Amino acid sequence: QVQLVESGGGLVQPGGSLSVSCAASGNIFSINAMAWYRQAPGKERELVAVISRGGSTDYADSVKGRFTISRDNAKNTVRLQMFSLKPEDTAVYYCNAEVPRPFGQPNKNYWGQGTQVTVSS
Repeated sequence: QVQLVESGGGLVQPGGSLSVSCAASGNIFSINAMAWYRQAPGKERELVAVISRGGSTDYADSVKGRFTISRDNAKNTVRLQMFSLKPEDTAVYYCNAEVPRPFGQPNKNYWGQGTQVTVSS
């Protein structure tokens, strides 16, 4: 089992910056990739950024150049640094951890409860 807890959300002005963090506990050794998703009211949850065990990253087009995902395996934490924030970035941000399964079984995903990020004047 893996437990994920997000922190760092809050209110920020447009053009400002904010970082959210995710702390993982439990069977940490089983985690492969980790990611940040977000979900705004009335919209589907979308992938924002992903980072592999080795540190390779990818981002949604809407946040490229503005967001940075990083991972500290020793501390079992993942951080999302957000710069030049826009009102459309307002959402609940969720941490995700992927755990591979054997024999062709679907990978298991763990989720945090989310942290609210609001970008407003």
